[in-house]
Amino acid sequence: MTRYLVVGLGNPGVRYEKTRHNIGFWVVDELARRWNASNFKTERKALVADATIKNQRVLLIKPQTYMNLSGEAVRAIIDFYKLDIENLIVIHDDLDVDFGVLRIRKGGSAGGQNGVKNIIQHLHTQNFKRIRCGIGRPPGRMDPADYVLEPFKGDQEITARLMVDRAADAVETWLSDGIDIAMNRYNGAVEKETP
Repeated sequence: MTRYLVVGLGNPGVRYEKTRHNIGFWVVDELARRWNASNFKTERKALVADATIKNQRVLLIKPQTYMNLSGEAVRAIIDFYKLDIENLIVIHDDLDVDFGVLRIRKGGSAGGQNGVKNIIQHLHTQNFKRIRCGIGRPPGRMDPADYVLEPFKGDQEITARLMVDRAADAVETWLSDGIDIAMNRYNGAVEKETP
């Protein structure tokens, strides 16, 4: 039976838990909650949980290497479980996507996201699926490095939670119906109703 790999990017530790940079972890946690797969164990520089989602065997992964070295954990898991990159999806925050917008892609450049950049470096390919969760640009002259490590505030947190739900729905659709249907259904702003 084919095994799928769902990787959420973030930074380990309580200090980073609620930050914009950790939205990938939030999506993985939401999938684990929905599918009773909260049995995360530490394995190959990551927290790993085994799940059956939409009748597919799935490994839910939260790299524990810190964002910029995410590729180390992803490569180690893929090699150990002999997984096909075709069955990998990476979920991460993205400064270049408007806040509250999901962009599901089949591949492409890292676009400045250091976790994705490191995964590309370790996998020697850009051809893996990803869900980019838009966090928008920082206000004024704020340093993007500081911005991504701040928590969502007020109404932004509500929108972020909606984005997490929508990203989890997109993963489920990818597993049951394929990436094209997931892209058609979930690309766009969270306020937009899904058909």
